[in-house]
Amino acid sequence: MRVQGPGGPGGPGASWDSGHTELLPPGHRVGDWVVTEPIGAGGWATVYAGRPAGTDRPGTAARPREVALKIMPTAGLAPRQARGIAEAARREVEIGVRAGHPRLIRLLDDTVLSAPEQPALDGAIVLVMERARGSLRDLLGAGTTETEGARLIAGICEGLAHLHRAGWVHADLKPENVLIGADGSVKLSDFGLATELTTGTHGHGPPMGTLDYLPPERWRAPLGELGVEIRPSADIWALGLMIHEVFASGAPLFSGATPVARGAAVQEYAAGRAPLRMANGVPEFWRTLAADCLAPTHAARAAHTAESLLERIEARRAGGSLPRVRRSRLRRTARTALRALAACGAVACAIWSYAGHSAPEGAGATRVGTAEPPLQLRVFNAERACQDRTDRDPRCSLGLAIDPMRPYMAGNVVPARVWHADVLDADCQLLRGEVVIDESDTRSTHWFRVRLPSADPAAAADAIAWLPAVRTKDRPPLPSCPAPPGSR
Repeated sequence: MRVQGPGGPGGPGASWDSGHTELLPPGHRVGDWVVTEPIGAGGWATVYAGRPAGTDRPGTAARPREVALKIMPTAGLAPRQARGIAEAARREVEIGVRAGHPRLIRLLDDTVLSAPEQPALDGAIVLVMERARGSLRDLLGAGTTETEGARLIAGICEGLAHLHRAGWVHADLKPENVLIGADGSVKLSDFGLATELTTGTHGHGPPMGTLDYLPPERWRAPLGELGVEIRPSADIWALGLMIHEVFASGAPLFSGATPVARGAAVQEYAAGRAPLRMANGVPEFWRTLAADCLAPTHAARAAHTAESLLERIEARRAGGSLPRVRRSRLRRTARTALRALAACGAVACAIWSYAGHSAPEGAGATRVGTAEPPLQLRVFNAERACQDRTDRDPRCSLGLAIDPMRPYMAGNVVPARVWHADVLDADCQLLRGEVVIDESDTRSTHWFRVRLPSADPAAAADAIAWLPAVRTKDRPPLPSCPAPPGSR
């Protein structure tokens, strides 16, 4: 089986392409690892099984007995192609470091291959990942029970929900990139085309991907200077197709002899000229869920986040149903079709939110005066794992905005970072700033002006930034303050 798609192999569980020439012999040393056999190949990379070279050193963590070595050559390529491969590798490393999660394949190491006797491979980028036993594609042909299908799809939703909260779109979600661990666990893999949400609602990426899993809007998306616009709803479309495949024994939803022909069928459906015809064997609940994921436009699909879909699946597995209030909130979200994500810093990106409150409404009191003493706010990080840390891990840091009237994203954050339970002095509040909608669909335009943390109180006196209200549980009685000068 040849794994298709420009992002390289379907991951460390993919099958080897029998028509591909073996490049590295068993026993070849790659950094601290040794090649054992080839297991997958794609357009940009080859994946080998590997094992540790030598034994673990005393006092160090034990290394896994089996790993996957994803080797991405750059020798002999045009500079633009080499940069593309290096960028794909950077994305995989960045997600492995910043967005690690049990439902994402684990990155163990990255290195550069030394193979002077093979110039085509010398200097290749190598990513060392945990080994999987196979992919979702391997399971589709045999069919599955509803219980097992629910477990698989719930695992995909868990991984997607975390990836989207961390500010990334997978952008090449397909059964080959959903790996199954030795224990049956579900893990998303192959982040070579992953796109960072640099604008809060979407990012830009190359016009590439697996044709059979592209949403309708991608077939006609204009190519700008930064690439094409990519949104989380693209992953939701691919998820809908996989839900159908899981319960239809791998049968594709859209018919056609080639990917382009099937893409034409997608366009006919999106234009309202053809109905959505699912296989008879797809159970009613999953038929409805897939149809929601396959809404023909991004705006209609945006209401169905990975997190909300997971809630519906868990309610189904528990024998219940989705609470009415949640359905109402989903409809509201469809009307607004707006989601702002947390700010990313240069070193680390953490998307956290407070989901248990509604922001206050109404006009403020008076403008801040010089005699008003500051009140204190305690920073809240909704990620439970970060609430227990005391080492100020950069991956658990949160950003403060420069201007609350501009989108809360990478270009609008101060260099200083804050962590859960940090105490900040606040002197005023702005009730009508840039809208922020957190991962639970709570909408807020409420911001607090805070003083930057500093060891030197005199230096911090005039250094200010803005904290969105969804990042704290405190609601001090502060006066209102004007928008920053020059803001739109």
